[in-house]
Amino acid sequence: MSRTAVCTAYLRVSIGIVTATLLFAAPRSRGQESATVVARELPDSPLPKSQQPTAPPKGGVTSTVIGYMTNRSLFFPDIATSPGPLSTGQKFKLFLNESVAPPSFITSAVSAGFGQWRDSPHDYGQGAEGYGKRFGASFARGASESFFGTFIAASVLHQDPRFFPQYRPSFWGSIKYSARRLVITRNDAGRDVFNASGLIGPLAGETLANVYLPRSEQTGAKTLERYGSDLAWRFGGNMFKNYWPTIFKDLGLNHLGVIPAPTTVPANDPRSGY
Repeated sequence: MSRTAVCTAYLRVSIGIVTATLLFAAPRSRGQESATVVARELPDSPLPKSQQPTAPPKGGVTSTVIGYMTNRSLFFPDIATSPGPLSTGQKFKLFLNESVAPPSFITSAVSAGFGQWRDSPHDYGQGAEGYGKRFGASFARGASESFFGTFIAASVLHQDPRFFPQYRPSFWGSIKYSARRLVITRNDAGRDVFNASGLIGPLAGETLANVYLPRSEQTGAKTLERYGSDLAWRFGGNMFKNYWPTIFKDLGLNHLGVIPAPTTVPANDPRSGY
């Protein structure tokens, strides 16, 4: 088996473990179950004209098709479920969902553990109290970054803060796409633009963090170090999000309705990919 195949399999197994854990660990309320039953009994409602599948032109369609999930992901709420655009209110709601989504807690827990191991910042000390301070600081930084990037900057610059997964990602293609997604995003009109909101958000969040972090962390060098770490986390998150719908398909969970529909998009449509 090639190195690429091994890496791809490892990535899918890792995400699959997380997915399976969430599915079996998170209890569903009776209201949710009844709503699901009712939804299955109702006929499919027609799509609005703006969401009707576009007929492919005579010139053909692109080979790389971006899919949209049919239901919002509770784990990654920023995965696109429609072409958009989002209103200012929807961007604010997305910021709130991102702030309390499982990746926020997981990232903060891992970051706090790594800081505990390095004893950084030293002022927080060790033990449960030190870990709690590191976890709280990391969680606050993540929420601030989402507020400035997903809501404020995206609204002012009219950019789309969501992630659009590839329909059939390959390992190396996903690496390229995930890295490119750091600097390229879409505006509310669906065109590719420089991802100013995605880069301003983490920087603004880390600058604000200097207000409550220990004095040893308030230098320009430390701020840029944290900023670089944030971008690395985002790249890793993009890899997971790009494979997220594929993992559900591989686990045979199509009935959950999170698989992108295999629609065709005209080659000149901005939704056809980067």
